[in-house]
Amino acid sequence: MQFGIFSVGELAPDPRTGRMPTEHERIRAMTALAVRAEEAGLDVFATGEHHNPPYVCSSPSTLLAYVAARTRRLILSTATTLITTNDPVRVAEEYALLQHLAGGRLDLIAGRGNTPDVYPWFGQDLREALALAGENYALLHRLWRETDVHWRGRSRARLDGFTSTPRPLDGVPPFVWHASVRSPEAAERAAYYGDGFFADNLHAPVGHYARLVELYRARYAEHGHGTPEQAVVGLGGQLFVRTRSQDALSEFRPYFDRSPAYAGHWSLEECAARTPLTVGSPDEAIEKILGFREAYGHCQRQLFAVDHAGIPLETALEQIDLLGERIVPVLRRELAAGRPAAVPPGPRHPAAADRPAAAEPLEGHRPAATPTDPVRRPAVPRTAAPSRSAPAQEETGRDRSAARPRRTR
Repeated sequence: MQFGIFSVGELAPDPRTGRMPTEHERIRAMTALAVRAEEAGLDVFATGEHHNPPYVCSSPSTLLAYVAARTRRLILSTATTLITTNDPVRVAEEYALLQHLAGGRLDLIAGRGNTPDVYPWFGQDLREALALAGENYALLHRLWRETDVHWRGRSRARLDGFTSTPRPLDGVPPFVWHASVRSPEAAERAAYYGDGFFADNLHAPVGHYARLVELYRARYAEHGHGTPEQAVVGLGGQLFVRTRSQDALSEFRPYFDRSPAYAGHWSLEECAARTPLTVGSPDEAIEKILGFREAYGHCQRQLFAVDHAGIPLETALEQIDLLGERIVPVLRRELAAGRPAAVPPGPRHPAAADRPAAAEPLEGHRPAATPTDPVRRPAVPRTAAPSRSAPAQEETGRDRSAARPRRTR
């Protein structure tokens, strides 16, 4: 199972000090988190996409390209790529190029996002969100697998014999997860294509996400990709840990109370009890995360938010250290126990699968640390053609006979 962190990159003041970071500081902090994640022995760093304040990451491909140059083993992912308002041609081109630069260490999490205003900004209609997601992804899927693509759709100009460049690395497209907070359509789309399903797993009760995962697993099997347990599931979540649970609750409470995602719904204690929010000691975090297996089955990826709601960089780096030193090694061991052989590992491009955990810098050069980057530390050692019916919203532009090369998992 793969473990990592994700950041949505919002600007928020630290409620304990009142200090608001600058955009420059926040962007540099996100890259510092990614570098520390690799040093701590984690597997994945993901960043969101937003085009409105208070967020700073409007171009995930740019940020991830920089992180790719600073790391050697870390899988890089979006969280989320807006499949509704981005042109699928540009998505195909930009992320295929980034896949080459990163040596295959690239995934995409595709979704509709949570900002309604973005639709008119990019010439789209919010009321067409589901249709846009279906049509745009159908085109993206073809562009990475076919050349001389002919396309007629409703959301963009026609294509006549179009080939996107560069082609995916070694002919294997980036692995795609379809993310959902509440939408069964995303689970269906993931199942139809045999892609991964990423449950947001943040703010709603665990049972809500469990139903989406169950739907995805069942439909994955019905579409002929394998058994339900072979479906590829990723989970989000937020984590805040300290050596003593009372210290974690006390320190996290101001951030919880100021968070627009949490405030007004439950108290901190109620939220931690009912939702996947994990606040406490390392042992309590391990127990809660292990409990996700009962709700979701065996999964392939778990990502944690560690910098939400104004949590400063120094504190977020401490959370990554605790994950790498105290939590993830235990989770790897415990989750591996009893894991059926049929359950696939986390997705990894074949070109990156055999990359050593601490490869030498490219061309003998490693960029110098910047003032906002953490001091570099040694990494913590790690322990060990189906029959389908199309989703209702996928209305145009599908070549059902197209070959679909599968990546190694």
